[in-house]
Amino acid sequence: MTTAAPATPRWTLARPPADYVLGHVTAVLPDRLLDDARVVVRAGRIAEVGPHPAGTAADVDGGGRYCLPGLVDVHSDGLERERMPRPGAELPWQFAIRSFEGKLRAAGVTTVFHGASFEEGASPATPRTVAGAIALCAEVAARGVGPVDHRILHRLDVRSADGLAALRTRLAGLPERAVVSHEDHTPGQGQYADRTYYERFVSGTRGIGQDEARAHVDDMIARRDALLDVRTEAFEFLGERAQAGAVQLFGHDPASAEEIAALAARGGAVAEFPTTVEAAEAARERGMPVVMGAPNALRGTSHAGNTSARELVGRGLVTALASDYLPSGLLAATFLIAAEGLTDLPGAVRLVTAGAAQAVGLDDRGALVPGARADLVLAEAGEPWPLVRAVLRAEAQGASQ
Repeated sequence: MTTAAPATPRWTLARPPADYVLGHVTAVLPDRLLDDARVVVRAGRIAEVGPHPAGTAADVDGGGRYCLPGLVDVHSDGLERERMPRPGAELPWQFAIRSFEGKLRAAGVTTVFHGASFEEGASPATPRTVAGAIALCAEVAARGVGPVDHRILHRLDVRSADGLAALRTRLAGLPERAVVSHEDHTPGQGQYADRTYYERFVSGTRGIGQDEARAHVDDMIARRDALLDVRTEAFEFLGERAQAGAVQLFGHDPASAEEIAALAARGGAVAEFPTTVEAAEAARERGMPVVMGAPNALRGTSHAGNTSARELVGRGLVTALASDYLPSGLLAATFLIAAEGLTDLPGAVRLVTAGAAQAVGLDDRGALVPGARADLVLAEAGEPWPLVRAVLRAEAQGASQ
């Protein structure tokens, strides 16, 4: 990749115009790199990607930097952290959203699915409530068109009766297909199959001793074991909605081939954060997209002792990476796994663009191909980490929001 002066547009707008030409970039195409490329944008859509003709001008000179599609983040819990950076220190919603937009843009994210957790007190670290989920959905909708395409990932704790009731109401009022992830964080299964990891988590977040944490987890398991009928009802409801095409259903933390089979039977479309190689293999055998966490790939290990995202990428079992809670981790993990030879750079970029878009059912973005939304990112590989230099998100005209 060549290096040149920073890209400088010939127009000075907060957002790019509907029509422009981006030249002299290293285009990250779905299957290869194209050096000294030109991207022509018309009406907010990519009209042409090809070699930059000698002697022709461009509205923006990319200086040889990588040009890749805007990143699609299918699971982000960052907004709730932005709103409450410390326990009890709640910030105004609209400030939190706009502040978080800055982090998303700096990370090259142009489409984000915010996790709205329909649950009551399932996590000792985050005071998630049904009212909070409803408020998050309303505030994201109120943001409207901005520098990032804000969407919702509805997260349902399948043992929360209040969460299920609220989600029923929420989905009944949506005109479009919703993205829903069902999850069960009861210690001893799923993400915390080894409950000792959850005990350490409780101990660290609450500042209590190991014995007290163990007693807390015992009590939590007993309380949630009394809610198995709610889980059955939740699975039946989500299965009906998924099979009717009303939701794109994610199964959170599947641990076995049997769980993948059950997810498929209820109309589930995506395996999200599988905790074992077995579950990931079973999902791919069924043609199911597999989403893993970028922080896991970046660190090379799961914080809860589950399978490594990096290992699954190397096995060819991952189709998308999500930020989970760290937007900057997306591009960093992308360049890291390419540098380590787990896949090539176009393959790594697909995990945070086209592969992620496929997981949430968006077919209008995620690739540098004619007709796609002109959500573009200019980035440098960096030493040792990549750096986003510019984000050019499509204008509303001619590009669906």
